[in-house]
Amino acid sequence: MKKSLFTALLLSSSITGFSQEKVKYIEYDLANGMHVILHEEHATPIVAVSVMYHVGSKNENPSRTGFAHFFEHLLFEGSTNIKRGEYSELVEKNGGALNANTSQDRTYYYEILPSNQLELGLWLESERLLHAKVDQTGVETQREVVKEEKRQRVDNQPYATFMENLFKMAYKNHPYRWVPIGSMEDLNAAQEIDYVNFYHTFYVPSNAILSIAGDINVEQTKKWIDKYFASVPKGQAINLFRDFENLGEGEFKTKYGVEKLSFDPKNFNNPTDAKAKELLKKYTAMACEIPKPNPAFEPISGIQRETVYDNIQLPAVFMGYKFPKETDKDFAAIEMLNAVLSGSNSSRMNKDIVEKKQQAVAAFSFAFNMEDPGLGIVAAIAANGTKVEDLEKSLDEEIKSIQDNLISEEEFQAVRNQFENQIVSSNSTVAGIAENLAQNKMYFGSTELINKQMEIYMSITREDIQRVAKKYLTQDNRIILYYLPKEQKQ
Repeated sequence: MKKSLFTALLLSSSITGFSQEKVKYIEYDLANGMHVILHEEHATPIVAVSVMYHVGSKNENPSRTGFAHFFEHLLFEGSTNIKRGEYSELVEKNGGALNANTSQDRTYYYEILPSNQLELGLWLESERLLHAKVDQTGVETQREVVKEEKRQRVDNQPYATFMENLFKMAYKNHPYRWVPIGSMEDLNAAQEIDYVNFYHTFYVPSNAILSIAGDINVEQTKKWIDKYFASVPKGQAINLFRDFENLGEGEFKTKYGVEKLSFDPKNFNNPTDAKAKELLKKYTAMACEIPKPNPAFEPISGIQRETVYDNIQLPAVFMGYKFPKETDKDFAAIEMLNAVLSGSNSSRMNKDIVEKKQQAVAAFSFAFNMEDPGLGIVAAIAANGTKVEDLEKSLDEEIKSIQDNLISEEEFQAVRNQFENQIVSSNSTVAGIAENLAQNKMYFGSTELINKQMEIYMSITREDIQRVAKKYLTQDNRIILYYLPKEQKQ
C-alpha cells in the first residue's frame, strides 16, 4: 500500500534504553468482542495505531481466492465519511505514515503518527471497520492495482512462482494450497455481493485486535476507544447497521421487514421504535461465525518432483518440507536450525556451497511462520555451469551433516547472539511492539509471550537443533522443484 518517505524515519525511531526491558501493556475486551492492547512508552513522541484482523487467504472460498489480500487494498478506498483517495492524505499531511499487509492467516493495518494525532488514527481505523466503501467503483479500481502488483511481483519476477508451486503440491485439502495473491480469474469473476459478504463476515469486532503502542495517555486513549470502537454494534448487528447505511429503503425493508425510518442514523444503537428495538436485539444476540479451515496436518508422501521452465538465466533448486505451525514447541529450534544453515554470511550453506564449492550464487533456508502446519524451504540458485542435480546433492549433504552431528559451540553461540539481537530489535520500535503484541495474542492466545521470546530461544540446545533437523528435514518425504531456463525446454 501507499507508504511515504517519512515511514523509514518513523519505523526506525528506537525506544532507547527500553528495548531490553519487559514490555508493559494492559489489555481488555470491549462489549462487542474487540480485544484491545495498550502499551505506553514516552521515549519518542510517536504512536502506532494498528488493527489485526484474523482473516487471511486460508479463510477464502476456493473459487474466490485473493480476497484477503484484495481487501488490504480495497479498505484504503475510503468510507462513508472519507472521500476516495483521502485516507492516505489524511495521515501523510498530519506527519504520519501508513501501510498494511496480508498473510495466509491475518490482515494487518497500521498508522504511525505523531502522538498528538492518536485520535485521528483511531477514527481512521474505526471508519475502516464500520463504514468502509465496498462497492463496484472501489472494486474495479483496486482490481487493476492488484493485477499490476501480481505482474510486477510474481509473473515478471524470476523464480517468483516457486512459492505458488510448492504450496499447491504440498496441500491437497487445506486452503494453504493457494497463495495470498490469489487468482486473477477468481477476482475477475467475483461480483460486488461477494466482496460485501467477505467484509460482513470477517471485518467484525470479535475478529479483530486493536493494538496501540507509543506516547499515549492510557486513560485518554480508553476514552477515545470507547468513542470510536465501543459504539460499533455487537454480533450481526454490525451488518444490520451496514445494510442500514448502504441499502435503499425498499431493499432494507425487504431484507429485514422493518422500515429504515424506524432507526435513528445518529443514534442507531438506541432506537425508540418497538420493531427496530426488537430487530436490533435479535441481531446483537447473533454471534458472527468466522469460517475456519481444518488445521489437520497433511504430510508429504514420498518425493514429489517437478520441473518449471521460467524466464531465468540460472537454474535453481527449491525443496519443500512440512514444518509444524508457528505455535509448536519445535518452531524456535527450527528457526535456529535455518539460521545455522543460511542465516548469515558465515552460515554453512553460504560458506560451503556459495564460497567454497562456488556452485551457487545464493543458497538459503527458511520456515514460513504459519498458524496451521506449514512449510520449510531449502533452496539455491546455481552458479553458471552448475548442474541442478549437483546443487541438489550439495544441499542434501548440508542437511545430512547437521542431522548427523551436533553443531559446534562456536556456531551455537553465534546463532544465539543472532536471535538475541533479533528479539531486541523487534521490540525496539513502537511499530514492532504493536504488531508483536497483536500477533502473540492472535496466534498464541498469549500477549505475554512478547516477554518470553528471549527465554524460549535461549533455552534451545544444540541437541534440539539436531533433533528437529532429523525430524522435519525428511529426505524421503519432500517436494523438489527444478527451475530451468525456458530455452532448455524440449
